[in-house]
Amino acid sequence: MRRTKEEAENTRQAILDAAVTVFSDRGVAKSTLENIAREAKVTRGAIYWHFANKVEIFDALHDHLHSPFIQRILEGLEVEHADPVGQLQKICTEILTELHEEPQTQKLLTLFLLKCDYSGEFADSKAKFLAKKRRTYDAFAAYFTKAIEGNYISAKADPHLLTLALQSLFHGLVVEFLEDPVTINLQQDGPRLMAMLFASFRHY
Repeated sequence: MRRTKEEAENTRQAILDAAVTVFSDRGVAKSTLENIAREAKVTRGAIYWHFANKVEIFDALHDHLHSPFIQRILEGLEVEHADPVGQLQKICTEILTELHEEPQTQKLLTLFLLKCDYSGEFADSKAKFLAKKRRTYDAFAAYFTKAIEGNYISAKADPHLLTLALQSLFHGLVVEFLEDPVTINLQQDGPRLMAMLFASFRHY
């Protein structure tokens, strides 16, 4: 039974890996389940065992990308830290520098941020992704609220504005890197930009 379960999970992962390649090469809208099955070297029946359609595969890829990201942020929030703002800076910096060396994650982000227009059958996916983005917003804001309550930053600081600033720089930096990795080096530029931004938070 264990082997069968492991094989099923391996097949599911092979389908997801194949979908990344197919979506990247052909575009999400023009990709078919047949294309994905051929790339994964499985039957369409194997795909239907795990996913009802292409949209479910697309959403599963986004879950695969977002879940570790938000879990990392939430876990950091649960830990008592002498400097919540510094803790959040460290987490964001690590995520950026690690992205520089993760081509598969770069492919996924390119799909979600640059290559899909979220029209037609993918409209519901956009709504789901927006809900996840708001969850990230809430987590970031919780760090800043915690920092204000602990007198780590000014009581006049607005968690909403600080969160918008962080999200804007983080998102913008990732998009710029995906579009032009020659100009932007996340391992070098990411830490410096995060340091500049978080320094401004401390002097808000």
